[in-house]
Amino acid sequence: MSTTAGSGVEVVAIDTPALGDRSYLAHDGEVALVADPQRDIDRVLAVAAARGARITHVFETHLHNDYITGGLALALATGAAYHVNAADEVAFDRVPVADGDLVEVSPAIRVRALATPGHTFTHLSYALEVGEHAQAVFTGGSLLYGSTGRPDLLGQVHAEELARAQFASAHRLAAVLPENADVYPTHGFGSFCSATQAAGVSPSSSTIGREGRVNPALVLAEQRYVRELLAGLDAYPAYYAHMGPANAAGPPGPDLNPPHRADAGELRRRIEAGEWVVDLRARRAFAAGHLAGTFSFDLAGSFAPYLGWLIPWGTPLTLLGQTPDEVTWAQRELARIGIDRPAAMAVGDPAQWSGGRPLRSFGVADFSDLDAVRRHRPVVILDVRRDLEWADSHIEGAIHIPLHELPGRLAEAPSGELWVYCRSGFRATVAASLLEAAGRTVVAIDDDYYRAGTAGLPTAASCSAMPRTAASRAER
Repeated sequence: MSTTAGSGVEVVAIDTPALGDRSYLAHDGEVALVADPQRDIDRVLAVAAARGARITHVFETHLHNDYITGGLALALATGAAYHVNAADEVAFDRVPVADGDLVEVSPAIRVRALATPGHTFTHLSYALEVGEHAQAVFTGGSLLYGSTGRPDLLGQVHAEELARAQFASAHRLAAVLPENADVYPTHGFGSFCSATQAAGVSPSSSTIGREGRVNPALVLAEQRYVRELLAGLDAYPAYYAHMGPANAAGPPGPDLNPPHRADAGELRRRIEAGEWVVDLRARRAFAAGHLAGTFSFDLAGSFAPYLGWLIPWGTPLTLLGQTPDEVTWAQRELARIGIDRPAAMAVGDPAQWSGGRPLRSFGVADFSDLDAVRRHRPVVILDVRRDLEWADSHIEGAIHIPLHELPGRLAEAPSGELWVYCRSGFRATVAASLLEAAGRTVVAIDDDYYRAGTAGLPTAASCSAMPRTAASRAER
């Protein structure tokens, strides 16, 4: 997606849908700046090359918690100035920038730094000035589309203070920028860094004026905004704990060379050693037949966030795909969150990976099947969605263990046949693979949760006061 910011300046959004983030490149046809680049900078370089623009400046809005930055690597590769908040403690050379600083990028483009704490204490937004006027603003994790960045990633002890700072920052942006200024956030497209998701379909673009009409930070009183923001926060991926320190240290670019190919014997040894061997195929294909002890992370689902959330950090990881391209894509997504250099890979099908050993399988069903079976025999219904999703609505009689807690709570799953559900089937299949590897009999429900009621299953809410918007960010 690209837009014009005035006087021939184009802003190009570089999407990373798996993480729910965007990076941006703005250029005047000759010179370009980049805001919040992802680690795989080849995508950014390709955009600049296609437009004949030379990258001279790289800006970070904050030390990111949900991905490894490509900022330092991009600056080193292009010779660009790397602008990072002067207040951030980092282990690399940067061009320090602070509130009010004005950076001349080219005769046509200037960037003004605006302190917007809330997502972090040192968060900056960058107003893009073309000529004498601010045409747009890169808001990072501050003002998002219909939401704001979550304030609890630095610990609950700071959450309320940062929530109030987030409110003030949103109002500052609305006060100093014109209503027609385009808003370019980094988070908010499914990222867990977003406090909530806007109701309905999120827009692909927005302006300061639109946010002034719809954004809770700009339409609610401060006390109500803070109260609802904090009440709507749910769990976020465990790998976030590693991102800030890695970004402060100055991460290198990713090594995307393919890992070596493992044969059936090596795969079995790795599984028996307690390493993670992950099957990237479609979840129904996995359920129909897979190597014993492997885990399903459908590459078409929220692959990287949930794998990064569940795997014990530092555990050797082997990737199984139908094609080399599947493994290559998975490797790229994992590098973005700091999981570098898989231990091994294998391509083909489970019969090739098993070395003649019997394959494993489990059932797949929909909610109508669950309604039918529970009328004839007892089954255990397991809900693996997050807490706010469960509070908003769940099937009566279900047991609740959120997927991100399941590896440490396998023993709590009641005995008997387990029918596992989530919102759309991705997490249910991940959970089913974990349970099946632990010796349980499982059925994965591959269906949209909102079909449960129409299928005849009774549902209930645990806490009607919980905001629905936070629960909507389940999986993509």
